[in-house]
Amino acid sequence: MIPSSPPRIAAIVHDHSGAPDGLLAAFAARQLAAGHRVRGLVHLPHEPTANGKKRMALMDVTDPASRYPISQALGPASCGCNLDPGGIADASVVLRRALQEHAELAIANRFGTLESTGGGMADELLALMLAGIPLLTAVKLPYLDAWRQFTGGMAIELPAEDAAVQAWWDACRNAPEAAA
Repeated sequence: MIPSSPPRIAAIVHDHSGAPDGLLAAFAARQLAAGHRVRGLVHLPHEPTANGKKRMALMDVTDPASRYPISQALGPASCGCNLDPGGIADASVVLRRALQEHAELAIANRFGTLESTGGGMADELLALMLAGIPLLTAVKLPYLDAWRQFTGGMAIELPAEDAAVQAWWDACRNAPEAAA
């Protein structure tokens, strides 16, 4: 059976941390400038700290001044991941707002460590999918199997290339139900 419309869920699949971040940010800015109701989060470039750890933050695509720190200070001897689940929870309000505002497109910075185990922004991602709002995110190769299970195989996997992302978005916008 051939689907009548393109998948409304897409992931930029990559094997290098940070690879899709600039792509997502530039894509979101371009779509907003074109007048589309895009809502979501992008990952800002990492800032190194004195102990060699990285300071991470997310930015609301509609308000670049709205930034959400998502790393925690673990101390100089720490070897663990400094991702802060509390910071992720704070940032998730942006995705809930995308749902409430019936965004044309929702962008989630990534499906990763927390989401692969049902935490992080997994609930918000599922709510957006169930509402039929086109969703674009990024998935690093180690989390690809978990992503496929999470989406039930209903997502398209894109290379980290602007042309591929734009072609997917154009297909979503031009699909029969998008015009209705």
